Amino acid sequence: MSTRKRPPRYEEEEKRPRRTTRTTSQSRSRSNSSSSSRRKNSTSHSYDEDFYDSSTKRRSSTSKSNTKKRKKKKKRKMRLLLFLEILIILVALLYAAYYFVFSKMQTDHVNMENVTINHFQDDNINHYKTIALFGLDSQDNDFGEGNRSDAMIIASINKKTKEVKLLSLYRDTFVNVDRKEGSELTKLTHAYSFGGPQLAVSTINQNLDLNITDYVTVNFKALANTVDLLGGIELDIQEAELGNLNDYIGNMNKINGGNSPKIKKAGKQTVDGNQAVAYCRIRYVGNGDFRRTERQRTVIEQIAKKAKSTNPITLTKIVNEVLPHIQTSFDSLEVLSLAKDVFRYKIVETQGFPFNTTGTKLSGIYYGIPT
Repeated sequence: MSTRKRPPRYEEEEKRPRRTTRTTSQSRSRSNSSSSSRRKNSTSHSYDEDFYDSSTKRRSSTSKSNTKKRKKKKKRKMRLLLFLEILIILVALLYAAYYFVFSKMQTDHVNMENVTINHFQDDNINHYKTIALFGLDSQDNDFGEGNRSDAMIIASINKKTKEVKLLSLYRDTFVNVDRKEGSELTKLTHAYSFGGPQLAVSTINQNLDLNITDYVTVNFKALANTVDLLGGIELDIQEAELGNLNDYIGNMNKINGGNSPKIKKAGKQTVDGNQAVAYCRIRYVGNGDFRRTERQRTVIEQIAKKAKSTNPITLTKIVNEVLPHIQTSFDSLEVLSLAKDVFRYKIVETQGFPFNTTGTKLSGIYYGIPT
């Protein structure tokens, strides 16, 4: 059997190492391990990316939510600060207006606790506020002793119904006045002149069995200014009143200033401030003091009627013009308490007192003696 000989190798070929394609178990193990590791790394990488992506999204969402909350809180704080600033400004303005208005009013420094009152028990008395109104013939803002009360009216206000009753007191009524020098029988109008509002209120309480502790005093200027600022009031002038009325109009022009014309004819007509005050002062026409007090109540009713239909600007002007010519025992808060219901008040009854008197002269001076 012949043996086939290999062809001779070149020298370079013999020197080249032999390659093998066999795969050992160890290499397969390393290969499998490497593949598994790559798969794990690939899986791990994918999971981490998802985790961090979602975490980033959550942080971004939370950050936006917190930003919105901070903005809302900031807006609430700004609104609260703005509200407080507006509130402070309003309070300051109200205080300034309050001080500006009521600083003009003359509040009484007389001790009204010493006023003589009659103590009696009546459950209904708490529903009423009773005030003594005095109209002085004072030309200046002098409200003390030495001035006669030309008009005296008791105003009774029902706090529940807001109904008002006016009771005029006749100035010539013969009464007992307890002066410092001793008791004296004289005209009711003299009480204010002898001891100011304190003695006047005490005299009314003592002779009429009342328990009034508050009063309001006005002078001619206050009444005239009120009527003028309201644009006048309507009065029904009688023919018999013209002469006496025109005399008082001339007198009022001298006292208050102005140039109010005389009334030329009788009938319903609009009168100005000086004319209205002159109308209140007529004494010697009709039934003397009875008719005179009736005229005064008519003027008050007409002023109240006109005031209810006027505008706030005019009312403010009246307050500014009239308060300096008023003195009262009320403090500012009490005035506000009464003023808040001013448009609800309704005058339901007016009359004069005493109901029956007998006129007589003592030492040549006329007195009205209650009977």
